[in-house]
Amino acid sequence: MDAALRSRFNADFTPERYRALLQTINETERWPADFRIAETPIFLTREFKRELVTAGQEILARLRTPEFAQHAADAIPPGLSVPNETAHPIFLQIDFAICEDGAGRLTPRLIELQGFPSLYAFQVFELRAMRAAYPAIPAAWTSFFGGLDEASYLALLRRVMLADADPENVVLLEIEPEQQKTRIDFACTETFLGVRPVCLTNIRQRGRQLFYERDGREVRVERIYNRVIFDELLRRPDLRFGFDFQADLDVTWVGHPNWYFRISKHTLPFLKSAHTAPAFFANEFPAESENLADYVLKPLFSFAGLGVEMDPSPARLAALEKPREWILQKKVAYADFLPTADGHRSKGEIRLMFLWPEGGEPRLANNLARLSQGRMMGVDFNRDKTWVGSSIALHDGSV
Repeated sequence: MDAALRSRFNADFTPERYRALLQTINETERWPADFRIAETPIFLTREFKRELVTAGQEILARLRTPEFAQHAADAIPPGLSVPNETAHPIFLQIDFAICEDGAGRLTPRLIELQGFPSLYAFQVFELRAMRAAYPAIPAAWTSFFGGLDEASYLALLRRVMLADADPENVVLLEIEPEQQKTRIDFACTETFLGVRPVCLTNIRQRGRQLFYERDGREVRVERIYNRVIFDELLRRPDLRFGFDFQADLDVTWVGHPNWYFRISKHTLPFLKSAHTAPAFFANEFPAESENLADYVLKPLFSFAGLGVEMDPSPARLAALEKPREWILQKKVAYADFLPTADGHRSKGEIRLMFLWPEGGEPRLANNLARLSQGRMMGVDFNRDKTWVGSSIALHDGSV
Protein backbone atom coordinates (compact mmCIF):
# COMPACT_ATOMS: atom_id res chain seq x y z
CA MET A 1 0.00 0.00 0.00
CA ASP A 2 1.06 3.63 -0.44
CA ALA A 3 3.24 4.17 2.63
CA ALA A 4 3.70 7.92 2.26
CA LEU A 5 -0.01 8.62 1.94
CA ARG A 6 -0.77 6.24 4.80
CA SER A 7 1.63 8.11 7.08
CA ARG A 8 0.16 11.45 6.08
CA PHE A 9 -3.42 10.24 6.64
CA ASN A 10 -2.62 8.73 10.07
CA ALA A 11 -0.83 11.89 11.22
CA ASP A 12 -3.81 13.99 10.15
CA PHE A 13 -6.43 11.68 11.67
CA THR A 14 -8.43 12.85 14.69
CA PRO A 15 -11.41 11.32 16.53
CA GLU A 16 -13.34 14.48 15.70
CA ARG A 17 -12.91 13.90 11.98
CA TYR A 18 -14.07 10.31 12.36
CA ARG A 19 -17.14 11.49 14.28
CA ALA A 20 -17.88 13.94 11.46
CA LEU A 21 -17.65 11.05 8.99
CA LEU A 22 -20.13 8.99 11.01
CA GLN A 23 -22.48 11.95 11.40
CA THR A 24 -22.57 12.50 7.65
CA ILE A 25 -23.16 8.82 6.90
CA ASN A 26 -25.74 8.23 9.60
CA GLU A 27 -27.74 11.47 9.39
CA THR A 28 -27.92 12.29 5.66
CA GLU A 29 -30.01 9.49 4.19
CA ARG A 30 -33.34 8.03 5.29
CA TRP A 31 -31.56 5.22 7.13
CA PRO A 32 -28.19 5.08 8.89
CA ALA A 33 -25.44 2.53 8.33
CA ASP A 34 -26.22 -0.62 10.32
CA PHE A 35 -22.63 -1.83 10.04
CA ARG A 36 -19.37 -0.38 11.29
CA ILE A 37 -17.69 2.25 9.14
CA ALA A 38 -13.90 1.99 9.18
CA GLU A 39 -11.82 5.00 10.12
CA THR A 40 -9.88 5.00 6.87
CA PRO A 41 -9.84 4.15 3.19
CA ILE A 42 -7.12 1.90 1.72
CA PHE A 43 -4.50 3.62 -0.45
CA LEU A 44 -3.31 1.37 -3.28
CA THR A 45 0.03 1.59 -5.00
CA ARG A 46 0.00 1.55 -8.79
CA GLU A 47 1.65 -1.88 -8.74
CA PHE A 48 -0.95 -3.46 -6.46
CA LYS A 49 -3.83 -1.81 -8.33
CA ARG A 50 -2.57 -3.21 -11.64
CA GLU A 51 -2.22 -6.71 -10.19
CA LEU A 52 -5.67 -6.50 -8.58
CA VAL A 53 -7.33 -5.42 -11.82
CA THR A 54 -5.45 -8.09 -13.79
CA ALA A 55 -6.54 -10.78 -11.33
CA GLY A 56 -10.17 -9.69 -11.69
CA GLN A 57 -10.03 -9.63 -15.47
CA GLU A 58 -8.45 -13.13 -15.55
CA ILE A 59 -11.34 -14.51 -13.51
CA LEU A 60 -13.89 -12.67 -15.64
CA ALA A 61 -12.37 -14.22 -18.76
CA ARG A 62 -12.80 -17.72 -17.28
CA LEU A 63 -16.45 -16.96 -16.53
CA ARG A 64 -17.06 -16.27 -20.22
CA THR A 65 -15.94 -19.71 -21.45
CA PRO A 66 -18.07 -22.69 -22.56
CA GLU A 67 -16.33 -24.71 -19.83
CA PHE A 68 -17.73 -22.42 -17.16
CA ALA A 69 -21.23 -22.64 -18.65
CA GLN A 70 -20.98 -26.41 -18.37
CA HIS A 71 -19.74 -26.18 -14.77
CA ALA A 72 -22.57 -23.81 -13.80
CA ALA A 73 -25.31 -25.86 -15.49
CA ASP A 74 -26.26 -27.69 -12.29
CA ALA A 75 -25.72 -24.76 -9.89
CA ILE A 76 -29.38 -23.87 -9.33
CA PRO A 77 -31.13 -25.99 -6.68
CA PRO A 78 -34.25 -27.85 -7.88
CA GLY A 79 -37.36 -25.69 -7.94
CA LEU A 80 -35.55 -22.34 -7.70
CA SER A 81 -34.81 -21.59 -11.35
CA VAL A 82 -36.43 -18.36 -12.57
CA PRO A 83 -37.58 -18.07 -16.24
CA ASN A 84 -36.14 -15.68 -18.80
CA GLU A 85 -32.55 -15.86 -17.62
CA THR A 86 -30.25 -13.23 -19.12
CA ALA A 87 -27.25 -14.27 -21.21
CA HIS A 88 -24.87 -12.94 -18.57
CA PRO A 89 -25.01 -11.40 -15.10
CA ILE A 90 -25.66 -7.66 -14.88
CA PHE A 91 -23.71 -7.40 -11.62
CA LEU A 92 -20.50 -9.23 -10.79
CA GLN A 93 -18.45 -8.99 -7.59
CA ILE A 94 -15.01 -10.53 -7.06
CA ASP A 95 -13.55 -10.48 -3.54
CA PHE A 96 -9.79 -10.57 -2.98
CA ALA A 97 -7.95 -10.91 0.31
CA ILE A 98 -4.84 -8.77 0.68
CA CYS A 99 -2.09 -11.30 1.37
CA GLU A 100 1.69 -11.56 1.30
CA ASP A 101 3.63 -13.73 -1.09
CA GLY A 102 6.75 -15.61 -0.04
CA ALA A 103 8.90 -12.52 -0.57
CA GLY A 104 6.80 -10.27 1.67
CA ARG A 105 5.13 -8.52 -1.28
CA LEU A 106 1.39 -7.78 -1.03
CA THR A 107 -0.74 -9.68 -3.51
CA PRO A 108 -4.51 -10.29 -4.02
CA ARG A 109 -6.00 -13.77 -3.45
CA LEU A 110 -9.54 -14.71 -4.45
CA ILE A 111 -11.91 -15.32 -1.53
CA GLU A 112 -15.37 -15.37 -3.09
CA LEU A 113 -17.38 -14.02 -6.01
CA GLN A 114 -21.05 -13.44 -6.75
CA GLY A 115 -23.34 -12.68 -9.67
CA PHE A 116 -25.47 -10.52 -7.39
CA PRO A 117 -25.56 -6.78 -6.61
CA SER A 118 -23.49 -5.15 -3.93
CA LEU A 119 -23.45 -1.64 -2.44
CA TYR A 120 -23.32 0.15 -5.80
CA ALA A 121 -24.94 3.33 -4.51
CA PHE A 122 -23.60 3.45 -0.95
CA GLN A 123 -19.97 3.33 -2.08
CA VAL A 124 -20.46 6.64 -3.90
CA PHE A 125 -21.95 8.17 -0.76
CA GLU A 126 -19.24 6.71 1.50
CA LEU A 127 -16.47 8.20 -0.63
CA ARG A 128 -18.21 11.59 -0.61
CA ALA A 129 -18.41 11.43 3.18
CA MET A 130 -14.76 10.42 3.54
CA ARG A 131 -13.62 13.29 1.31
CA ALA A 132 -15.63 15.75 3.39
CA ALA A 133 -14.24 14.45 6.68
CA TYR A 134 -10.61 13.89 5.71
CA PRO A 135 -8.67 16.65 3.92
CA ALA A 136 -5.66 14.30 3.74
CA ILE A 137 -7.32 12.35 0.89
CA PRO A 138 -5.88 13.80 -2.36
CA ALA A 139 -8.55 15.11 -4.73
CA ALA A 140 -7.16 13.09 -7.64
CA TRP A 141 -7.39 9.77 -5.84
CA THR A 142 -10.47 7.76 -6.77
CA SER A 143 -12.30 4.49 -6.16
CA PHE A 144 -13.53 4.24 -9.76
CA PHE A 145 -11.82 2.39 -12.59
CA GLY A 146 -11.41 2.73 -16.34
CA GLY A 147 -11.55 6.51 -16.42
CA LEU A 148 -14.92 6.75 -14.65
CA ASP A 149 -15.64 9.55 -12.22
CA GLU A 150 -18.67 9.97 -9.98
CA ALA A 151 -20.84 11.51 -12.70
CA SER A 152 -20.00 8.94 -15.40
CA TYR A 153 -20.24 6.07 -12.92
CA LEU A 154 -23.74 7.13 -11.86
CA ALA A 155 -24.69 7.56 -15.53
CA LEU A 156 -23.55 3.99 -16.22
CA LEU A 157 -25.40 2.70 -13.16
CA ARG A 158 -28.52 4.58 -14.26
CA ARG A 159 -28.32 3.07 -17.75
CA VAL A 160 -27.94 -0.43 -16.34
CA MET A 161 -30.70 0.00 -13.78
CA LEU A 162 -33.30 2.00 -15.69
CA ALA A 163 -32.57 1.56 -19.40
CA ASP A 164 -35.46 3.57 -20.94
CA ALA A 165 -37.89 3.04 -18.05
CA ASP A 166 -39.30 5.71 -15.78
CA PRO A 167 -37.79 5.32 -12.27
CA GLU A 168 -41.25 4.74 -10.80
CA ASN A 169 -41.60 1.61 -12.94
CA VAL A 170 -38.38 0.18 -11.48
CA VAL A 171 -38.27 -1.27 -7.97
CA LEU A 172 -35.49 -2.42 -5.69
CA LEU A 173 -36.99 -5.71 -4.54
CA GLU A 174 -36.07 -6.97 -1.08
CA ILE A 175 -37.46 -8.77 1.97
CA GLU A 176 -38.51 -6.11 4.49
CA PRO A 177 -35.96 -3.59 3.18
CA GLU A 178 -36.28 -1.30 6.18
CA GLN A 179 -34.90 -4.10 8.38
CA GLN A 180 -31.91 -5.11 6.24
CA LYS A 181 -28.37 -4.22 7.31
CA THR A 182 -27.76 -2.84 3.82
CA ARG A 183 -30.75 -0.50 3.94
CA ILE A 184 -28.53 2.59 3.69
CA ASP A 185 -27.58 1.39 0.20
CA PHE A 186 -31.29 1.17 -0.65
CA ALA A 187 -31.75 4.75 0.53
CA CYS A 188 -28.78 5.90 -1.55
CA THR A 189 -30.16 4.06 -4.59
CA GLU A 190 -33.37 6.06 -4.31
CA THR A 191 -31.45 9.31 -3.82
CA PHE A 192 -29.21 8.79 -6.85
CA LEU A 193 -31.56 6.94 -9.23
CA GLY A 194 -35.11 7.48 -7.98
CA VAL A 195 -35.62 3.72 -7.54
CA ARG A 196 -37.53 2.91 -4.36
CA PRO A 197 -37.02 -0.16 -2.16
CA VAL A 198 -40.17 -2.30 -2.14
CA CYS A 199 -40.87 -5.35 0.00
CA LEU A 200 -41.85 -8.37 -2.06
CA THR A 201 -45.00 -8.68 0.09
CA ASN A 202 -46.18 -5.39 -1.46
CA ILE A 203 -46.01 -6.70 -5.03
CA ARG A 204 -49.17 -7.96 -6.73
CA GLN A 205 -49.49 -10.06 -9.88
CA ARG A 206 -52.22 -9.82 -12.51
CA GLY A 207 -51.68 -12.10 -15.44
CA ARG A 208 -48.00 -11.80 -16.33
CA GLN A 209 -47.70 -8.25 -15.00
CA LEU A 210 -46.62 -7.01 -11.56
CA PHE A 211 -47.79 -3.91 -9.68
CA TYR A 212 -47.06 -2.02 -6.47
CA GLU A 213 -48.58 0.95 -4.69
CA ARG A 214 -46.71 4.26 -4.90
CA ASP A 215 -48.04 7.45 -3.32
CA GLY A 216 -51.58 6.07 -3.31
CA ARG A 217 -51.43 4.91 -6.95
CA GLU A 218 -51.06 1.45 -8.42
CA VAL A 219 -47.93 1.44 -10.58
CA ARG A 220 -46.76 -1.26 -12.94
CA VAL A 221 -43.35 -2.84 -12.36
CA GLU A 222 -41.33 -3.03 -15.57
CA ARG A 223 -37.87 -3.69 -14.16
CA ILE A 224 -36.78 -5.36 -10.92
CA TYR A 225 -33.45 -4.51 -9.30
CA ASN A 226 -33.33 -7.78 -7.42
CA ARG A 227 -31.82 -7.77 -3.92
CA VAL A 228 -33.75 -10.79 -2.63
CA ILE A 229 -31.37 -13.50 -1.43
CA PHE A 230 -33.01 -16.88 -1.92
CA ASP A 231 -31.22 -18.34 1.10
CA GLU A 232 -32.98 -15.77 3.29
CA LEU A 233 -36.27 -16.25 1.46
CA LEU A 234 -36.21 -20.00 2.15
CA ARG A 235 -35.71 -19.26 5.85
CA ARG A 236 -38.87 -17.13 5.91
CA PRO A 237 -41.86 -19.45 5.37
CA ASP A 238 -43.96 -16.86 7.21
CA LEU A 239 -43.78 -14.44 4.26
CA ARG A 240 -46.83 -14.22 2.02
CA PHE A 241 -46.41 -12.41 -1.26
CA GLY A 242 -48.62 -12.06 -4.27
CA PHE A 243 -46.42 -13.28 -7.12
CA ASP A 244 -44.40 -16.31 -8.12
CA PHE A 245 -40.66 -16.07 -8.84
CA GLN A 246 -40.96 -19.15 -11.02
CA ALA A 247 -43.73 -17.66 -13.19
CA ASP A 248 -43.12 -16.35 -16.72
CA LEU A 249 -43.48 -12.69 -15.77
CA ASP A 250 -43.55 -9.68 -18.08
CA VAL A 251 -40.70 -7.92 -16.27
CA THR A 252 -36.99 -7.39 -16.83
CA TRP A 253 -34.76 -8.68 -14.06
CA VAL A 254 -31.90 -6.25 -13.45
CA GLY A 255 -29.70 -8.87 -11.93
CA HIS A 256 -31.48 -12.10 -12.86
CA PRO A 257 -31.93 -14.35 -9.77
CA ASN A 258 -30.36 -17.38 -11.47
CA TRP A 259 -26.96 -15.71 -11.49
CA TYR A 260 -26.99 -15.65 -7.68
CA PHE A 261 -26.47 -19.42 -7.92
CA ARG A 262 -24.44 -19.74 -11.09
CA ILE A 263 -21.70 -17.33 -9.96
CA SER A 264 -21.18 -18.07 -6.30
CA LYS A 265 -19.15 -20.39 -4.09
CA HIS A 266 -20.28 -23.05 -6.54
CA THR A 267 -17.84 -21.42 -8.98
CA LEU A 268 -14.73 -21.64 -6.78
CA PRO A 269 -13.73 -25.26 -7.58
CA PHE A 270 -13.75 -24.30 -11.27
CA LEU A 271 -11.34 -21.38 -10.95
CA LYS A 272 -7.60 -22.01 -11.03
CA SER A 273 -5.10 -19.21 -11.46
CA ALA A 274 -2.14 -17.58 -9.72
CA HIS A 275 -4.60 -15.53 -7.65
CA THR A 276 -6.94 -18.32 -6.51
CA ALA A 277 -6.73 -20.86 -3.71
CA PRO A 278 -7.59 -24.55 -4.23
CA ALA A 279 -11.28 -25.34 -3.64
CA PHE A 280 -13.29 -28.56 -3.81
CA PHE A 281 -16.88 -29.65 -3.40
CA ALA A 282 -17.02 -31.44 -0.07
CA ASN A 283 -17.83 -34.77 -1.73
CA GLU A 284 -14.75 -34.42 -3.96
CA PHE A 285 -12.18 -33.39 -1.35
CA PRO A 286 -8.93 -35.36 -1.93
CA ALA A 287 -8.18 -36.25 1.68
CA GLU A 288 -5.26 -38.45 0.62
CA SER A 289 -3.34 -35.48 -0.82
CA GLU A 290 -4.70 -32.44 1.04
CA ASN A 291 -4.61 -31.57 4.76
CA LEU A 292 -8.13 -30.81 6.00
CA ALA A 293 -6.71 -28.47 8.65
CA ASP A 294 -5.62 -26.14 5.83
CA TYR A 295 -9.21 -25.71 4.60
CA VAL A 296 -12.33 -23.80 5.57
CA LEU A 297 -15.82 -25.28 5.08
CA LYS A 298 -18.45 -23.07 3.44
CA PRO A 299 -22.11 -23.69 2.52
CA LEU A 300 -22.68 -22.91 -1.14
CA PHE A 301 -25.42 -20.32 -0.97
CA SER A 302 -25.30 -18.65 2.42
CA PHE A 303 -24.60 -14.92 2.60
CA ALA A 304 -22.46 -12.67 4.81
CA GLY A 305 -20.38 -15.51 6.22
CA LEU A 306 -23.29 -17.51 7.62
CA GLY A 307 -22.42 -21.16 8.23
CA VAL A 308 -18.68 -20.84 7.55
CA GLU A 309 -16.56 -23.23 9.65
CA MET A 310 -12.90 -22.34 10.00
CA ASP A 311 -11.79 -25.70 11.46
CA PRO A 312 -13.89 -28.54 10.02
CA SER A 313 -13.22 -32.08 11.19
CA PRO A 314 -13.44 -35.37 9.26
CA ALA A 315 -16.46 -36.23 11.40
CA ARG A 316 -18.14 -32.99 10.38
CA LEU A 317 -17.60 -33.77 6.70
CA ALA A 318 -18.93 -37.28 7.12
CA ALA A 319 -22.06 -35.88 8.77
CA LEU A 320 -22.96 -33.53 5.90
CA GLU A 321 -26.33 -34.61 4.50
CA LYS A 322 -25.71 -32.93 1.13
CA PRO A 323 -21.92 -32.62 0.70
CA ARG A 324 -22.35 -31.31 -2.85
CA GLU A 325 -23.89 -28.20 -1.28
CA TRP A 326 -20.65 -27.40 0.58
CA ILE A 327 -17.16 -26.49 -0.52
CA LEU A 328 -13.76 -26.72 1.11
CA GLN A 329 -11.50 -23.80 0.25
CA LYS A 330 -7.85 -23.57 1.22
CA LYS A 331 -7.26 -20.92 3.86
CA VAL A 332 -5.36 -17.80 2.91
CA ALA A 333 -3.24 -15.78 5.32
CA TYR A 334 -4.40 -12.17 5.38
CA ALA A 335 -1.56 -9.68 5.72
CA ASP A 336 -1.55 -7.22 8.61
CA PHE A 337 -0.75 -4.54 6.08
CA LEU A 338 -2.40 -1.40 7.45
CA PRO A 339 -0.77 0.45 10.38
CA THR A 340 -3.42 2.34 12.29
CA ALA A 341 -3.20 5.66 14.10
CA ASP A 342 -3.84 3.90 17.43
CA GLY A 343 -0.86 1.57 17.15
CA HIS A 344 -2.45 -1.60 15.77
CA ARG A 345 -2.50 -3.20 12.33
CA SER A 346 -5.53 -4.15 10.26
CA LYS A 347 -6.00 -6.67 7.49
CA GLY A 348 -8.46 -6.38 4.66
CA GLU A 349 -10.10 -7.46 1.45
CA ILE A 350 -11.23 -5.61 -1.66
CA ARG A 351 -14.33 -6.33 -3.72
CA LEU A 352 -14.11 -5.44 -7.39
CA MET A 353 -17.55 -4.34 -8.60
CA PHE A 354 -18.38 -4.90 -12.28
CA LEU A 355 -21.36 -3.64 -14.28
CA TRP A 356 -22.35 -5.63 -17.37
CA PRO A 357 -25.01 -3.79 -19.41
CA GLU A 358 -27.51 -5.85 -21.37
CA GLY A 359 -26.01 -6.46 -24.80
CA GLY A 360 -22.77 -4.76 -23.79
CA GLU A 361 -19.39 -5.62 -22.32
CA PRO A 362 -18.56 -6.03 -18.62
CA ARG A 363 -16.88 -3.03 -17.05
CA LEU A 364 -14.93 -2.81 -13.81
CA ALA A 365 -16.56 0.23 -12.24
CA ASN A 366 -15.95 0.61 -8.49
CA ASN A 367 -14.92 -1.25 -5.34
CA LEU A 368 -15.61 -1.70 -1.70
CA ALA A 369 -13.22 -2.77 1.03
CA ARG A 370 -13.53 -4.34 4.45
CA LEU A 371 -11.00 -4.05 7.25
CA SER A 372 -10.59 -6.49 10.12
CA GLN A 373 -8.41 -7.33 13.08
CA GLY A 374 -10.22 -10.58 13.83
CA ARG A 375 -10.02 -14.04 12.39
CA MET A 376 -12.66 -13.22 9.78
CA MET A 377 -14.04 -10.07 8.20
CA GLY A 378 -17.50 -10.19 9.81
CA VAL A 379 -18.77 -8.00 12.63
CA ASP A 380 -18.82 -10.89 15.11
CA PHE A 381 -15.06 -11.27 14.77
CA ASN A 382 -14.32 -7.56 15.24
CA ARG A 383 -16.35 -6.54 18.26
CA ASP A 384 -14.87 -3.69 20.31
CA LYS A 385 -12.12 -3.09 17.73
CA THR A 386 -11.28 0.10 15.86
CA TRP A 387 -10.00 0.69 12.32
CA VAL A 388 -12.21 -2.14 11.09
CA GLY A 389 -15.41 -2.30 9.05
CA SER A 390 -16.73 -0.93 5.77
CA SER A 391 -14.26 1.02 3.68
CA ILE A 392 -13.16 1.74 0.11
CA ALA A 393 -9.87 1.40 -1.78
CA LEU A 394 -8.46 4.46 -3.52
CA HIS A 395 -5.82 4.80 -6.22
CA ASP A 396 -4.25 7.67 -8.09
CA GLY A 397 -6.32 7.14 -11.23
CA SER A 398 -3.43 5.98 -13.41
CA VAL A 399 -3.95 3.18 -15.92
